[in-house]
Amino acid sequence: RNSSRHASSIWLLKPGSSPYFARVSLYYARFNKADPSFEVATIKKSDPNRPGWGLGRDQNGIFHTQGTTVADLARYAFTAHLKQLIDLPAWAETEKFDVEGRPDTPGFSTTEQSRTMVRKLLVERFSLAYHKEKKEIAVYALTVAKGGPKIKPETDPSPGPAFGGAPQRGFQGRTATMAEFASIMQSQFMDLPVVDQTGLGGARYAFTLKFTPDPTMRPYGGALDVQASPLSADDAPPDIFSAMEQQLGLRLQKTKASVDVIVIDRIEKPSAN
Repeated sequence: RNSSRHASSIWLLKPGSSPYFARVSLYYARFNKADPSFEVATIKKSDPNRPGWGLGRDQNGIFHTQGTTVADLARYAFTAHLKQLIDLPAWAETEKFDVEGRPDTPGFSTTEQSRTMVRKLLVERFSLAYHKEKKEIAVYALTVAKGGPKIKPETDPSPGPAFGGAPQRGFQGRTATMAEFASIMQSQFMDLPVVDQTGLGGARYAFTLKFTPDPTMRPYGGALDVQASPLSADDAPPDIFSAMEQQLGLRLQKTKASVDVIVIDRIEKPSAN
């Protein structure tokens, strides 16, 4: 067991709350295994009478989900937008499951280790077979606006990234690269994949983005609650495209780009526990 420490994140969504991930900075012993698996994994159909959605790891490093579809799991496992998952069957976007996975090594996984374990879970328990291709599809390109970026370099040395907050009051990013920002934008807000074309590399930034969400936005876990933290018409911030340019000095432009896609060759409903 590696005695090094690191900060990590827990993502929770309670009924009635704004559907955005919040970061809880906690320090745990990180397990030292390059290719981890779940030693034990339990998959159950979600109770339709139990509202809420969640995906993340608890303080003991155990992976939990509530009300997640196979599409949700695949998006997490492959860091992909739904548009990058090709040939998913209809049930994979509608049937919901609760998952609990206990890693085969004590300690707390990194996010990438967690994704690796979920990919293995999909293969072993959902009989997932897939291959990757490059495909030119519609995307949003994240670029620097005229006048340059208005975001500030991060001064907090804590590991990142961290994102959270209702957009009407201020969606915050901390210790985030632009590639990580693009990833959270595509998973939480945008109807297309978001590709980082800022040229800002691995530099990390802190910023706050206030915008009025579009009712069609569908983050992880379902439709966006556009009534969360309501503001009067006079105080309502601009839409996400205007806010991005005015507040961050960045632009989201619809274009086409060649991106990785995951082609689903086979996937089945989960095997018995």
